[in-house]
This record gives sequence, C-alpha cells and structure tokens, in this order.
Amino acid sequence: MKFKAIYLYGILAVVAVTILIVVGTQNASNPGQPSITNDQTMPDDDVHKQLKNQGSTTPGKENVSEEYKRKLAGLRQAVDNNPSDTLAMREYADFLSASHKMNGAISYYEKILEISPNRADIHFSLAVIYFNMQEYQKCEDENNKVLTFDPKNQMALYNIGAIAATRGNKEKAKEYWNNVISINAQSETGQLAKESLTKL
Repeated sequence: MKFKAIYLYGILAVVAVTILIVVGTQNASNPGQPSITNDQTMPDDDVHKQLKNQGSTTPGKENVSEEYKRKLAGLRQAVDNNPSDTLAMREYADFLSASHKMNGAISYYEKILEISPNRADIHFSLAVIYFNMQEYQKCEDENNKVLTFDPKNQMALYNIGAIAATRGNKEKAKEYWNNVISINAQSETGQLAKESLTKL
C-alpha cells in the first residue's frame, strides 16, 4: 500500500519551471518513512550525470566534474554580484539543494524570504528539504506559512495531511485531505487527496 507523502514545487534548477513534484512516498513495510531511491531513479541532471557515468553513488572529490564546479562557482558569483537578485539566488539555492548541500540551500532560500516573504515556491522548497531530512515539524511550519497568505492553497493543505499521515495521525490527514477536496475536487491535488484517502 503506497500513497504520495508530500506534493510540492520542484526544486532542481534544471526543472525550475516545473509546478509540482512528488518527493516522497510511504510504504506498508515501513509506515511513516519516505522510500529510499536507488541509482536507477537518480535524477538525470547536471549534478548527477557524472556520478552515473563513473558508476558511483556517493558524491566525492574524485567524481565531481569540473563542469559542475564551474556551474556552482558561476551561480555563486551571480548572487555575490547582485545580492538582491532573487532569481539568481533561487537558482543557486536549487543547485545547492540538488547537490545535497542542504544547509547552504536553506540559507539562501531564507535570504529570498527576507526579501519576499510571501513566496509559496520558496516555502515549498524548504518544505521539501525538511521533509527529506525527516524534520516534519519544520516541513509543516513552511506549509502553514503559505496558508497565512493563501488559506486555500491546496498543495499546502495536502502536504500537512501527508505529514500527519507520515507521523501516523490518520484523523488529521483525513481532515486536511477532505479540505483539499472541498476546495476543488477536480484539480490535480484534489484527485491526489481522494486517492490518498483510499490508501490510509
């Protein structure tokens, strides 16, 4: 039995315009834990291509390409040159996140929110990181921040339900997913909430 555990904006720079991605699942053999990806599902982006080509699954100094280093330095330089450019900062934070440099990514996402606090996409990017780190309260907090300026945001509501389900609180999950359905049952998120309810 599986249900999609969290449904959020994409965070990779190579898919910056992507609206939604699923970033975790819950499985019956180990309820409440996101499933672990393997090499076959490793993203096919600039950050991970070199690892596949070299047959390694663990990033290290030996398998980080010069192209990757140049890209990272270029993104950092763009941010340093214009610290108020939230687009450059977002691209750099996304790249850090995709490179598994979560603390750096968090720092830059938070800088964006200092400039533009009502950026749902940034709150969702932070939520993805916190979910993957199993810091579920912080993940929920980021979704709640979205609800303060967009109370009917279906993704934020769905995510809070997914976090509740991951923590074993089925009643809270049902409450939030039913709320998602009541807002718009025909939307993609509404359909996902219906599907998730049947798998609780």
